[in-house]
Formats: sequence, structure tokens, C-alpha cells
Amino acid sequence: MGLWFANSIFWSICRKPGANGNVTDQPSRKEQVMTEAAMKAPVAAAIESGIRNHDQGLDGFGLEGLKAVYWNLEAPQLYEHAIRNGEARIAAGGALVVETGQHTGRSALDKFVVRDALTENTVWWDNNKAMEPRKFETLLEDMLAHAAGRELYVQDLYGGADPKNRIASRVITEYAWHSLFIRNLLIRPDRDALQAYLPEMTILDLPSFRAHPERHGCRTETVIACDFTRKIVLIGGTSYAGEMKKSVFTFLNFLLPQSGVMPMHCSANTGKSDDSAVFFGLSGTGKTTLSADPSRTLIGDDEHGWGADGIFNFEGGCYAKTIRLSAEAEPEIFATTQRFGTVLENVILDERRVPDFDDGSLTENTRCAYPLDFIPNASATGLAAHPRNIIMLTADAFGVMPPIAELTPAQAMYHFLSGYTAKVAGTEKGVTEPQATFSTCFGAPFMPRHPSEYGNLLRDLISNHGVKCWLVNTGWTGGPHGVGKRMPIAATRALLTAALDGSLNNVEFRIDGNFGFAVPVSVPGVDSTILDPRSTWADPAAYDLQARKLVSMFIANFAKFETHVDNAVLEAAPAHLQAAE
Repeated sequence: MGLWFANSIFWSICRKPGANGNVTDQPSRKEQVMTEAAMKAPVAAAIESGIRNHDQGLDGFGLEGLKAVYWNLEAPQLYEHAIRNGEARIAAGGALVVETGQHTGRSALDKFVVRDALTENTVWWDNNKAMEPRKFETLLEDMLAHAAGRELYVQDLYGGADPKNRIASRVITEYAWHSLFIRNLLIRPDRDALQAYLPEMTILDLPSFRAHPERHGCRTETVIACDFTRKIVLIGGTSYAGEMKKSVFTFLNFLLPQSGVMPMHCSANTGKSDDSAVFFGLSGTGKTTLSADPSRTLIGDDEHGWGADGIFNFEGGCYAKTIRLSAEAEPEIFATTQRFGTVLENVILDERRVPDFDDGSLTENTRCAYPLDFIPNASATGLAAHPRNIIMLTADAFGVMPPIAELTPAQAMYHFLSGYTAKVAGTEKGVTEPQATFSTCFGAPFMPRHPSEYGNLLRDLISNHGVKCWLVNTGWTGGPHGVGKRMPIAATRALLTAALDGSLNNVEFRIDGNFGFAVPVSVPGVDSTILDPRSTWADPAAYDLQARKLVSMFIANFAKFETHVDNAVLEAAPAHLQAAE
């Protein structure tokens, strides 16, 4: 007991409270080596508590010499552990408030995939960083050794609401709040099913572990390493919890296409007549906001699959941005931040412990993680029929795109592979004017396979089920960012409603001179002026110049896909239209 008491005192000294009062600092390498040396002393068998399958313990994964293992704890217990460990505070409304330290977002440059016989010809290596199998094995051995003597938390969960297309995901974490986070985000089995649970993939998440680039074949002390063959993910050197959920998403993106199931970075909802809709979109395009419609049932806000029986959520919770969140603009999401069980990431509290969602002093990427059933009109099953409509969202900061356009199947594939949106000045250091962002499949960082595999799957599903496809611009009108204004949310919702209820099928359309898609001329209840972007600019010639600039960006970006698509998709490109003018 003396060793454990001394070690706990040592860590309490090494780990200092952050700006919000939460413990975030990670130990230095010197501190880490000192502690690891102390932990090599003989220890008693780990204290284990919680419901689990006793035939599927952590020793089978190679974790030995642990101080304690806590299995499938629920929110009240995890709150107690997080507070006791100095990981978190409690907000006035009951949410658990944490800080993630220096990593306030995903470390995309530190993510690696093991290159072996399975992945050599199936992974898109232009987009994924390779790790040698022997380097991964060394990393695994070192992380297992680092875990010795520690308390760990285990959650046995599922990625995927469809039993035929889900993956049993065991997540082992160093922090209690990470255990609550992933419990909120993935799908929780019934408690009576846990004693027979069989994990298919395992995530080991140790923020205090520091990787060595030369020894482990990585870039920095932070590492996210995925072994698709052994179905293992190793996460070290980062406290950002989103790495765990996106690791499960990455695995499903690799596994499902070989079964003819389309994994999608999208939100989804459904109407009273089973008229489900899918919303593709990058961060900042309104994917979460627009799918949260009081008149429709929310299936999920971020990750879904589309298979033979329809669409299904990969998750059992939501991970919503909270910067400048208000009860007036987004009442349902705001309400979740006032509940026990929600995790608030990097949100500042005032002296009364009330969250200040306007304070981005730690990061603009403040978040809340909560179970899906915290949303009143959320689906209990995570399942829905084949979609009738697909919405591809973009926040065009150049002011060129119309607020809505109908896409042919070939155009839909073109824009899906392009994955366009734009960054605006002030959102990132060094961004002084609008910058085009192309993230293929609306989620390039999570797509292990070549985009054409996902594009061809989507095209076939659209064709087989007669799905209507729309491009919706939630960006700027009347000029670029800094000159024009943001597209009115009321107009966007009115146009979206018209698309989903079918009334948009009965209006007159024109063909856009730059992109060739069909744009409505007038829609009841919507100012017709904004439907023609050129007419909203004070200087039409300046609009034409800006449009040509954006078209040229699309052309340059799509060049890498030209050998992977058919003539119909090539002819859907703005380059083809420009040449014809």
C-alpha cells in the first residue's frame, strides 16, 4: 500500500490544474520513466468491479499488473471517479466539465494505419500514413507496459445500430471521463447482455503515454495507430476524446464497403411517412443544426451506414459544437448541456459554475457529448428506411453557390468526391480571406479506402432507390465573406422543407451557367433574389470573376479522381461546362 500511496502523491504533484480548474497536464518523459520504474515492483492482482464477461478479461489483450479495472460503469459512478481523480468539475446544470489540454481537436497528422498484407492494396495510401507492423507491435508492448500499475476503465459497446453490420467495440481508457464520453457516444448493450459480450475490436486510450517517433514509427509524442488486421487502435499523448469515436468510424469505413454497405459522414432524420433524409457536410455547414428538425425524427448527427435494409446510425449519442450555443437558436442541444450525464469539453464556467458558451478562450472547438435519448424526438432504434433525399451541404464563403440546387446522379458523385466547403477569415490562424476546402466524401480523414469505392457505392444506391439529390449552400450571399451576409437560416430551412416534402419538384428550374446543376427560379415563401447569386452582388462582373476562380479550384481538385470515374461524372464537372461556353 505504501507504493500506491507514494505514487498517487507523485502524480498529484505532476498533474496541475488547467485554466478551468481541471487536471490536464501530462507528465514529462523524465517523470514518466521514474513512475514506470516504480511500477515494476510486484503488485497484487487487479481489483475488478462491474458487469463483464469473465471469459473476456484484459489479460487476454496483454494488460497485466493493473491496480484496478472498472467495467461498464454508468454515469453516476464515472462522475465520482472523475471528480476523485481530479479530472473534472460539475457545472451548475449537472454536466461534467473537462479540459483536454494542448489537444483541443483531432491530431490528423498523427494518425497511422498498419501497412500489411490486408491493407497493402485496399487502403488509399495517398491519404493515410503507413506504420510498419513491427513498429506497431513495439508501440503496443510499450503501451501495455505503461498501463501496468494503473486504474483503467472499460466500456463494452457497439459501433452500429444494425446488428448485421455492427462492430463490438471494447474501449479501455485511463480517464474516467473518457469512459463516460465513449459510453455516451457509442451504442450501449443491455446490461444483461454484457456477461456474454464478445469484443471484436479494442481501443486502448492512454493520454499520459508519450510515443517516440523513431522507436514507434510515428511523427510526434502523440499517436493514433490503427491495425485493421488485428482490430486494435492505440491512442497516446492526447486527451481529446473525439479520437476514440472517430477510430470506430474509421474501422467501419474500412470494413463495411466489402459487404456492400456505404459508410457515411452525415446526419440523418426521417419524417412521419418514413421519408428519411441524409445530410452530408463538413464542420460548420449546418449538418447538426439542419437535421435537428422538430417535425422529423433524428436518426443521428454524424455517422451512418446505408445497407440493404436502409440507413442506420453508427452511434448512440451526439458530439455537438457549443461555441456561441444559445437556448433560442438551438433549444434541444442547449437543453442537453443542462443535464447530468452530458460531458462538456473545454467549456468555461463562470464563478457560479454556469457554462459560458460565448467564451472560446480555450478553443473555438468547445463540445458537448450526450446520449441520443437526451434529444426529445430522437429515434430509439437508430434505424430508418432508404433515404428519399440526400442533402450535400456547403458553406460557400465565396458567395458564388446558389442556396439550393438539384443534382443528377453523376453530379451527386462529382460533388461527393469533391466534398467542398470554405474556411473564412478569422476562424484559423493565417486565414485572411476565404479558402476553399475539399475533403473527399465529406470526411477524408476517416476514409481508409480510395474515395472512388465510396463514390461508386453511393451512386449505385442512389440509382437503385431513386433518391433525389440536392446541394444546399449555407454560406454567403451578396458577396464573399466580409462583403456579403450569411444565407438566412429561415430561407435555408424553407428550401430544405420544400425539397423534403416534394413541393420543390413542382417549381421552375434554370441551369446554372457555372456548375450545370438545376436551380429553382422561384419558391413560395422565399425571396427569389437569393436564388440567383449573381443578382445579389452589387458588381455582377466581380461575381463572374469570383465564380471562375471557384470553378478553377474545383477543376484542379478533381484532377486526381479523373481516372477513377466514368464519362458521365467527367461531363458533370464545371470544366466541361466552361469549355462549352
